[in-house]
Amino acid sequence: MAAYTDFSPPFAIVEGSYSKENTSAVKDELQEGSNELKTTSDKRLRDPSVVRYSVNSTALVADTDLDFEITEKGFQHPSEGQSNFEPIFRSGSCAEKGPKQYMEDEHICIDDLIIHVNEIAGSTSPAAFYGVFDGHGGTDAALFVRNNILKFIMEDPCFPMCSEKALKNAFLKADYAFADDSSIDISSGTTALTALMFGRNMIVANAGDCRAVLGKRGKAIELSKDHKPNSASERHRIEKLGGVIYDGYLNGQLSIARALGDWHMKGPKGSAYPLSAEPELQETLLTEDDEFLIMGCDGLWDVMSSQCAVTMARKELMLHNDPERCSRELVREALKRNTCDNLTVIVICFSPDPPPRIEIPPTRICRSISVEGLNLLKSVLESNS
Repeated sequence: MAAYTDFSPPFAIVEGSYSKENTSAVKDELQEGSNELKTTSDKRLRDPSVVRYSVNSTALVADTDLDFEITEKGFQHPSEGQSNFEPIFRSGSCAEKGPKQYMEDEHICIDDLIIHVNEIAGSTSPAAFYGVFDGHGGTDAALFVRNNILKFIMEDPCFPMCSEKALKNAFLKADYAFADDSSIDISSGTTALTALMFGRNMIVANAGDCRAVLGKRGKAIELSKDHKPNSASERHRIEKLGGVIYDGYLNGQLSIARALGDWHMKGPKGSAYPLSAEPELQETLLTEDDEFLIMGCDGLWDVMSSQCAVTMARKELMLHNDPERCSRELVREALKRNTCDNLTVIVICFSPDPPPRIEIPPTRICRSISVEGLNLLKSVLESNS
């Protein structure tokens, strides 16, 4: 294992643990594809370094039926909507190494950011910070970014007045700082997905193929885009910078188009290169209809659609209102569906109450028959009598 420097963050980190509780799960909307999963989900073509272990899962759950709806992609602009709604953040997480030999994911959950950050200590609105970091080639990059990303955000001169700029700067600063650390393996890399929340304002920053999905009254709203080399926008950017894509892999090595670390694939600092560490941002103004946020690595999304995850999470929260237990059930279901990767899931609720039951008013359908049709029906009945 490559050596690394342990950067202990100046705040409390809440991590979930895995338990063997038997609860309900969901039936895969694509059962016919369950045996056609990819044989490997390594971000690299080479074997990853030995890092650390996490608890194995052993108990699976029974299938239950699941209703599906169309997933919407996009976000609600902060200028939209007027409401007195003020969220209360509470979260639960679960990390599991799955079928892989080593665990390379890291994550962070801070429900009470106000008490940890002096720059916003005077604010009366709740604040929170969450992140999922899917490492590859070892955990050096994922661990470094997890331990330093919030510090870089808070130290940025744009924070907190312009948090969007501070987030972008922090991602790039973390990437450069990782390259400068001679005690760790700078050839390891990581995706990064973070969610920064101040009151009703939520900013999701993503570089890589982790995903954030908002549950809005049972509907899935994707707040991040998977940065795959084959996507149209990423392919255009990669080829414009001289990169190539072989069989879906950037330069034949990496199955993602954006990541922190992987400095063996990058050029001099400050120059543009096909593998980018710059995140894409989505800003959302939370309302009463926004019930929870799911943040997960690609080990979850490889085997579960965004709508399926939201539907399952909502049913779980209506049952027990426990976001940590909900995250465990999502991980358990992904394992049941034979995911090939590590699994990390965070569920963040915006209210102390469980999601309400959605009542669909009954509709009355009136049917009529023409005179000609009625006469035809009468003649048929009479002929059969």
